[in-house]
Amino acid sequence: MVNINKNILRSFLLLSYVAILALIIFGISSLYSYLNLGADRNTMLHTEIKKIDQYIPRLDWAPLSNEGRKIDEQTLSTIENDYLDAWYVKHVAYKTNNTEGIDDYYTENARRNIIDFVALNLSSTITIDGTTLEHHPKLEFFSEDGQLAVITDKDVIEYKRIYQNEKLVLETKERNTYKSILLLEDGFWRIRHMIKEQSDDYEMNIVPSLHQITTLQGINYYPQATPWDMFGDTFSKEIISKDFEIIKNAGLNSVRVFVQYDDFGKANINEVKLEKLKQTLDSAEEHNLKVLVTLFDFYGDYSVLNWTLNMHHAETIVSTLKDHKAIVAWDIKNEPNLDFESRGKENVIAWLDNMIDLVKSIDKKNPVTIGWSNTQSATILKDKVDFISFHYYEDLETLETSIKTLKTETLHKPLVMQEFGRSSYNGFWSPFGSSDEDQADFHKKAQEIIAANDLQFMSWTLYDFENIPKEVVGRLPWRKNAQKQFGFINNNGAKKASFKYISKQ
Repeated sequence: MVNINKNILRSFLLLSYVAILALIIFGISSLYSYLNLGADRNTMLHTEIKKIDQYIPRLDWAPLSNEGRKIDEQTLSTIENDYLDAWYVKHVAYKTNNTEGIDDYYTENARRNIIDFVALNLSSTITIDGTTLEHHPKLEFFSEDGQLAVITDKDVIEYKRIYQNEKLVLETKERNTYKSILLLEDGFWRIRHMIKEQSDDYEMNIVPSLHQITTLQGINYYPQATPWDMFGDTFSKEIISKDFEIIKNAGLNSVRVFVQYDDFGKANINEVKLEKLKQTLDSAEEHNLKVLVTLFDFYGDYSVLNWTLNMHHAETIVSTLKDHKAIVAWDIKNEPNLDFESRGKENVIAWLDNMIDLVKSIDKKNPVTIGWSNTQSATILKDKVDFISFHYYEDLETLETSIKTLKTETLHKPLVMQEFGRSSYNGFWSPFGSSDEDQADFHKKAQEIIAANDLQFMSWTLYDFENIPKEVVGRLPWRKNAQKQFGFINNNGAKKASFKYISKQ
């Protein structure tokens, strides 16, 4: 018994020793990690996000012809990264009135100006929400010791909103030229001095696209098995091809498809998804159909600091596909007016305005539009778009009046009723809903109004669906079940009574 007790005691002491040793090692490693946090430059920004994920304005270096030492590509890339990071942390400082991160990208004298400016804004309850959209730097000088660089940055496109007491007092977009001196200190290229040499109001000539919108007689399209997930793992060009054949044989000439911002990789486009979109366009071309591509579906963050990410996303898609023969137009955003209340009308419109400029700067041939959810909002930015798109799920009795009003207010710019339809659901959750016959009657009357007013159209939608993602209409069963039965073809593959009126008679 004594020996047993001694063994138990020895075991207890041994385990205690191991536990204490483990705690000591853990404490030392934690202290070491803490002391080395400053070695990670990504954590120095209070956003703790890599630059490629936070701020990527267009940037085009002038050909190298600098005085002084010849610069290598790696050093130039490092200067570029630190230079853009300096701009970004300054944007964040002016927006938040917090100077964290400034020390890493500005020398003592330069940072003092920023700190004083932030202090002044803070005392006056002023915030500045801004970003730069384009930079065109030229390396003027690189010192022989590799410690100093001089840059002239021409045609910097800057956008700013100035708020006082959270109220917008000024919105401006400028084209500026800056000269900057950067010093290499502790591995950072810090801005020593920056001066604005020239400043002009930004003006972009509104040039109509080379191609005019053709007469759209089309339909909004998702494959029946994968609504709102068209380009996912179960993507099938064969299914899409068969559906496009149905659409073409029904007398239609176009389809509208949707690119979801998150799904396509946000700022860093998913090449696999982009290839699937291209295959969809290829299939449309094979069936002599045109495609209206809607960008930024399910996107709702219009923050100025994120504009460069959004623009990089759009630029990649538009520049890749702009010359495809199936493209008929670009739709900047689906129903952005639904975000007015939650995101702020001014924010949404400013985002749309700048996105139109971007797309038109990349693709000068194909028209641009915005898919407004109603006729009341459809005149917003009417002078910037090439044709007016609106959705209509209201009583058809008021449609003709709305069309006539829009034609007057938009100086007869082409009109497209981009979405319209009626659900045929009248089940448990909506016992007094519409029947197949009611749906057919709706489309018959809609086509009569379309013909009488020479209106272009894209109806909603080819198929009934089994499943509707909660992100589309929420979780309420009466909304989800109604959304399932807007199609001209039911879940069994049979054409509903409304199919007779899918196109002009």
